[in-house]
Amino acid sequence: MNKRTFFLLGLLTLFGFSSLGGWIIEQFQDVRFFSLFQTETPWYTQIGMGLLYGTITATGAWRIVNSDLLTDTRIFFAKIIQQLRLSIIDILFISFCAGTGEEILFRGAIQPYLGIWITAVLFVAIHGYLNPKNWKLSIYGAYMCLVIGGIGYLCDYLGITAAIAAHFAIDVVLLYALVKTPLSPQKTKPIVEVEDSQED
Repeated sequence: MNKRTFFLLGLLTLFGFSSLGGWIIEQFQDVRFFSLFQTETPWYTQIGMGLLYGTITATGAWRIVNSDLLTDTRIFFAKIIQQLRLSIIDILFISFCAGTGEEILFRGAIQPYLGIWITAVLFVAIHGYLNPKNWKLSIYGAYMCLVIGGIGYLCDYLGITAAIAAHFAIDVVLLYALVKTPLSPQKTKPIVEVEDSQED
Protein backbone atom coordinates (compact mmCIF):
# COMPACT_ATOMS: atom_id res chain seq x y z
CA MET A 1 0.00 0.00 0.00
CA ASN A 2 1.29 3.47 -0.86
CA LYS A 3 0.53 6.77 0.84
CA ARG A 4 -1.98 7.81 -1.85
CA THR A 5 -4.03 4.64 -1.36
CA PHE A 6 -3.81 5.06 2.39
CA PHE A 7 -5.20 8.60 2.17
CA LEU A 8 -7.95 7.54 -0.23
CA LEU A 9 -9.00 4.89 2.30
CA GLY A 10 -9.02 7.61 4.94
CA LEU A 11 -11.29 9.82 2.85
CA LEU A 12 -13.51 6.85 2.02
CA THR A 13 -13.84 6.14 5.74
CA LEU A 14 -14.63 9.77 6.51
CA PHE A 15 -17.22 10.37 3.81
CA GLY A 16 -18.39 6.82 3.07
CA PHE A 17 -18.91 5.65 6.65
CA SER A 18 -20.34 9.02 7.68
CA SER A 19 -22.80 8.95 4.78
CA LEU A 20 -23.85 5.37 5.50
CA GLY A 21 -24.22 6.15 9.19
CA GLY A 22 -26.17 9.30 8.44
CA TRP A 23 -28.51 7.41 6.12
CA ILE A 24 -29.20 4.75 8.76
CA ILE A 25 -29.80 7.41 11.40
CA GLU A 26 -32.24 9.38 9.26
CA GLN A 27 -34.07 6.39 7.77
CA PHE A 28 -34.41 4.13 10.79
CA GLN A 29 -33.97 6.29 13.90
CA ASP A 30 -36.41 8.94 12.73
CA VAL A 31 -34.05 11.79 13.65
CA ARG A 32 -32.03 14.29 11.68
CA PHE A 33 -28.35 13.46 11.21
CA PHE A 34 -27.01 16.67 12.74
CA SER A 35 -29.11 16.18 15.87
CA LEU A 36 -26.52 13.52 16.70
CA PHE A 37 -24.16 16.34 17.66
CA GLN A 38 -26.71 18.28 19.72
CA THR A 39 -26.35 17.14 23.31
CA GLU A 40 -26.49 18.74 26.75
CA THR A 41 -22.73 18.35 27.23
CA PRO A 42 -20.79 21.20 25.58
CA TRP A 43 -18.62 20.22 22.61
CA TYR A 44 -15.43 21.42 24.34
CA THR A 45 -16.13 19.22 27.36
CA GLN A 46 -16.74 16.27 25.07
CA ILE A 47 -13.49 16.87 23.20
CA GLY A 48 -11.51 17.23 26.42
CA MET A 49 -12.95 14.11 28.01
CA GLY A 50 -12.61 12.15 24.79
CA LEU A 51 -8.97 13.11 24.26
CA LEU A 52 -8.15 12.26 27.88
CA TYR A 53 -9.84 8.87 27.71
CA GLY A 54 -8.29 8.09 24.32
CA THR A 55 -4.77 9.02 25.41
CA ILE A 56 -4.94 6.97 28.61
CA THR A 57 -6.39 3.87 26.97
CA ALA A 58 -4.04 4.14 23.97
CA THR A 59 -1.10 4.17 26.38
CA GLY A 60 -2.39 0.93 27.86
CA ALA A 61 -2.89 -0.54 24.39
CA TRP A 62 0.68 0.34 23.43
CA ARG A 63 2.04 -1.33 26.55
CA ILE A 64 0.39 -4.55 25.36
CA VAL A 65 1.57 -4.13 21.75
CA ASN A 66 5.08 -3.24 22.92
CA SER A 67 5.38 -6.37 25.08
CA ASP A 68 7.54 -9.33 24.10
CA LEU A 69 4.33 -11.28 23.53
CA LEU A 70 3.46 -9.22 20.42
CA THR A 71 6.94 -8.49 19.06
CA ASP A 72 6.26 -10.07 15.65
CA THR A 73 2.88 -8.36 15.29
CA ARG A 74 4.33 -4.99 16.34
CA ILE A 75 7.15 -5.19 13.81
CA PHE A 76 4.75 -6.38 11.06
CA PHE A 77 2.48 -3.36 11.46
CA ALA A 78 5.39 -0.98 12.02
CA LYS A 79 6.89 -1.98 8.67
CA ILE A 80 3.60 -1.27 6.89
CA ILE A 81 3.16 2.12 8.56
CA GLN A 82 6.79 3.19 8.16
CA GLN A 83 6.72 2.44 4.43
CA LEU A 84 4.14 5.23 4.14
CA ARG A 85 6.54 7.79 5.65
CA LEU A 86 3.75 9.53 7.54
CA SER A 87 4.37 12.97 9.00
CA ILE A 88 2.57 14.14 12.14
CA ILE A 89 0.14 16.06 9.89
CA ASP A 90 -0.58 12.83 7.99
CA ILE A 91 -1.21 10.98 11.25
CA LEU A 92 -3.59 13.69 12.47
CA PHE A 93 -5.48 13.66 9.17
CA ILE A 94 -5.87 9.88 9.00
CA SER A 95 -6.86 9.72 12.66
CA PHE A 96 -9.52 12.39 12.12
CA CYS A 97 -10.93 10.54 9.11
CA ALA A 98 -11.08 7.19 10.91
CA GLY A 99 -12.32 8.63 14.19
CA THR A 100 -15.13 10.62 12.59
CA GLY A 101 -16.32 8.13 9.97
CA GLU A 102 -16.16 5.01 12.12
CA GLU A 103 -17.76 6.60 15.19
CA ILE A 104 -20.67 8.05 13.23
CA LEU A 105 -21.34 4.63 11.72
CA PHE A 106 -20.69 2.37 14.71
CA ARG A 107 -21.60 4.51 17.72
CA GLY A 108 -24.14 6.76 16.04
CA ALA A 109 -25.93 4.34 13.71
CA ILE A 110 -25.25 0.75 14.84
CA GLN A 111 -24.92 1.01 18.63
CA PRO A 112 -28.56 2.09 19.23
CA TYR A 113 -29.64 -1.28 17.75
CA LEU A 114 -26.97 -3.71 18.93
CA GLY A 115 -26.02 -2.10 22.23
CA ILE A 116 -22.64 -0.97 23.51
CA TRP A 117 -20.90 -4.32 23.99
CA ILE A 118 -22.03 -6.21 20.89
CA THR A 119 -21.09 -3.16 18.82
CA ALA A 120 -17.69 -3.00 20.53
CA VAL A 121 -16.94 -6.68 19.87
CA LEU A 122 -18.12 -6.34 16.26
CA PHE A 123 -15.94 -3.26 15.79
CA VAL A 124 -12.81 -4.96 17.15
CA ALA A 125 -13.50 -8.19 15.23
CA ILE A 126 -13.86 -6.29 11.94
CA HIS A 127 -10.46 -4.73 12.58
CA GLY A 128 -9.01 -8.24 12.85
CA TYR A 129 -7.92 -8.15 16.48
CA LEU A 130 -10.04 -11.10 17.62
CA ASN A 131 -8.44 -14.06 15.92
CA PRO A 132 -8.99 -17.60 17.27
CA LYS A 133 -5.83 -18.69 15.43
CA ASN A 134 -3.72 -16.00 17.11
CA TRP A 135 -4.35 -15.98 20.85
CA LYS A 136 -1.60 -13.42 21.45
CA LEU A 137 -3.26 -10.85 19.19
CA SER A 138 -6.62 -11.74 20.74
CA ILE A 139 -5.32 -10.57 24.14
CA TYR A 140 -4.89 -7.15 22.58
CA GLY A 141 -8.32 -7.55 20.98
CA ALA A 142 -9.93 -8.31 24.33
CA TYR A 143 -8.38 -5.15 25.79
CA MET A 144 -9.62 -3.13 22.82
CA CYS A 145 -13.15 -4.48 23.33
CA LEU A 146 -13.09 -2.91 26.79
CA VAL A 147 -11.69 0.33 25.37
CA ILE A 148 -14.28 0.53 22.60
CA GLY A 149 -17.02 -0.34 25.08
CA GLY A 150 -15.84 2.67 27.08
CA ILE A 151 -16.14 4.81 23.96
CA GLY A 152 -19.70 3.54 23.64
CA TYR A 153 -20.46 4.84 27.14
CA LEU A 154 -18.80 8.16 26.29
CA CYS A 155 -21.14 8.43 23.33
CA ASP A 156 -24.23 7.58 25.38
CA TYR A 157 -23.49 9.83 28.34
CA LEU A 158 -21.59 12.73 26.76
CA GLY A 159 -22.18 12.63 23.01
CA ILE A 160 -20.78 11.48 19.69
CA THR A 161 -18.13 14.22 19.73
CA ALA A 162 -16.56 12.63 22.82
CA ALA A 163 -16.44 9.26 21.04
CA ILE A 164 -14.84 10.83 17.96
CA ALA A 165 -12.23 12.62 20.08
CA ALA A 166 -11.36 9.42 21.98
CA HIS A 167 -11.02 7.40 18.77
CA PHE A 168 -8.90 10.18 17.25
CA ALA A 169 -6.53 10.21 20.25
CA ILE A 170 -6.13 6.42 20.22
CA ASP A 171 -5.22 6.40 16.54
CA VAL A 172 -2.77 9.30 16.91
CA VAL A 173 -0.94 7.69 19.82
CA LEU A 174 -0.72 4.22 18.24
CA LEU A 175 0.20 5.41 14.74
CA TYR A 176 2.90 7.70 16.11
CA ALA A 177 4.26 4.87 18.26
CA LEU A 178 4.39 2.55 15.23
CA VAL A 179 6.20 5.20 13.19
CA LYS A 180 8.88 5.36 15.91
CA THR A 181 9.10 1.59 16.45
CA PRO A 182 12.45 -0.10 15.67
CA LEU A 183 12.02 -2.63 12.86
CA SER A 184 14.08 -5.32 14.55
CA PRO A 185 13.66 -6.80 18.01
CA GLN A 186 15.69 -4.99 20.63
CA LYS A 187 18.30 -7.34 21.97
CA THR A 188 19.62 -6.74 25.42
CA LYS A 189 23.31 -7.19 25.93
CA PRO A 190 24.20 -10.04 28.23
CA ILE A 191 25.32 -8.98 31.67
CA VAL A 192 28.87 -10.09 32.22
CA GLU A 193 30.10 -10.19 35.75
CA VAL A 194 33.68 -9.12 35.98
CA GLU A 195 35.58 -10.17 39.03
CA ASP A 196 38.47 -8.04 40.14
CA SER A 197 41.66 -9.99 39.91
CA GLN A 198 43.32 -10.36 43.26
CA GLU A 199 47.06 -10.14 43.49
CA ASP A 200 48.81 -12.68 45.66
